[in-house]
Amino acid sequence: MRRYGTPPVTGQNYTLRPGAYAILPRDGKLLMTFQAQPDPEFQLPGGGIDAGESAIQALHREVWEETGWAIGTPRHLGAYRRFVYMPDYDLHAEKMCHIFLARPTVRRSDPMEPDHTAVWLEFEVALELIANPGDRDFLRALL
Repeated sequence: MRRYGTPPVTGQNYTLRPGAYAILPRDGKLLMTFQAQPDPEFQLPGGGIDAGESAIQALHREVWEETGWAIGTPRHLGAYRRFVYMPDYDLHAEKMCHIFLARPTVRRSDPMEPDHTAVWLEFEVALELIANPGDRDFLRALL
């Protein structure tokens, strides 16, 4: 499986953290998340898969929490991993990122996650602004 980002630090223990993330095109634009804290960045909506949850269940929950949108017809595109420090959890994580293509269907609410904003971007702009190189590669492959 392909790895993105910095290599793991020798001697550092990492907790496996699987997650589900969505590429969400609609009407020639892409629904993204802008997360203001801890570091401002544009991201694919998504996040961790909780215990007892499937990747699809997590995807629906995370997209709704981060954007306020419901999604339909998710299709798994692939996965990659990256080693990161997650300051919100004080956790060194080996993130196993599952990427899906899905269709935003209806806006249900404002984002529920603190410091998250749903943003519609042109594809080319999203490619320039997205913070994570793994997500960027999956997005670029669709274009």
